Amino acid sequence: MTGATMTRPLNMPERILLLSLDDETGRPLDVPPEAVSLALAGAALMELALAGRLDSDPDRLFVADPGPCGDPVLDDVLARVAAGPEGRDSRWWMGELARDAAVLRRALLERLVARGHLRAVEGRRFWILPDRRYPKTDPAAVTEARGRLRAVLLEGDIPEAPDSLMAGLCHATGLIALILTEEEAGRAAPRIAAVAALEEMSRSLLAATRDRLAAGH
Repeated sequence: MTGATMTRPLNMPERILLLSLDDETGRPLDVPPEAVSLALAGAALMELALAGRLDSDPDRLFVADPGPCGDPVLDDVLARVAAGPEGRDSRWWMGELARDAAVLRRALLERLVARGHLRAVEGRRFWILPDRRYPKTDPAAVTEARGRLRAVLLEGDIPEAPDSLMAGLCHATGLIALILTEEEAGRAAPRIAAVAALEEMSRSLLAATRDRLAAGH
């Protein structure tokens, strides 16, 4: 594994996936699967927005630039949006993508294993049930992602666009618990809301995520 491969910056879907895995065991943390699915879908849309490929207004999500961004996982999402029905909003697209979140998750896991951030371990639970887990071989990647958001939300660091998008996404899906303790989250609630509101895409997807979770879809 080359140093260049290991040090390539993680995108938002990759960071969400790493945060959703237990640091010790590599198994999924005890958070609602629906929340993780929506977070991965939203993270993919947000990453494409940062790359200038998608944009949104209160009524619709649309393709701003159909050109591939060079990331096979994200390019698949972009192609799906480009080929999909026009006039659909962020909530609709998050629902569509969340339904196939298992495919997105598998592709991201394979990539993170190939890049050396995770290793795949096959085993058995209770001597019977197949058990595949993904222990982290690069804890610094998760520590950095978590530490950056903690600095923005707790220490007043100036947020950049990815920070705003990640904060809003984690807050809306309940994954903020993977970054802050319950006491910290309560104390930082006004700051979280302010940071999440800085980006239009964050506001749009935050509202969409809350609507879907509240509706129980």
